[in-house]
Amino acid sequence: LDDTAQSLHATALEKGFWEPINRMDAKDYFIFYAKQLMMIDSEVTEVLEALRKQKGSQAVVEELSDILIRVLDLYAGMLNRGEITESLHEVFLKKANFNKTRDRLHGVKG
Repeated sequence: LDDTAQSLHATALEKGFWEPINRMDAKDYFIFYAKQLMMIDSEVTEVLEALRKQKGSQAVVEELSDILIRVLDLYAGMLNRGEITESLHEVFLKKANFNKTRDRLHGVKG
């Protein structure tokens, strides 16, 4: 995951999706990350639209891919800026294994 994230982030940098952090004050910093997260949210909405409009398997999988691309790009960007330090690959595996031990529906009733 980490290597793929770096490759995706390099493309995002090349295409202008990231601004140098030294150009941002605290408000701009928050707004920048809000926009990054909203781009992930918009990709989720596009999956829903593909399902609603019955666009087929290919369209759904393409939109799911866009979610992963945005998430991995965000991770690599934050890692490269020193804002996070953990390996996504390692934390992902740890979290996936932990989820195997959790109760059905993580204990939520309903």
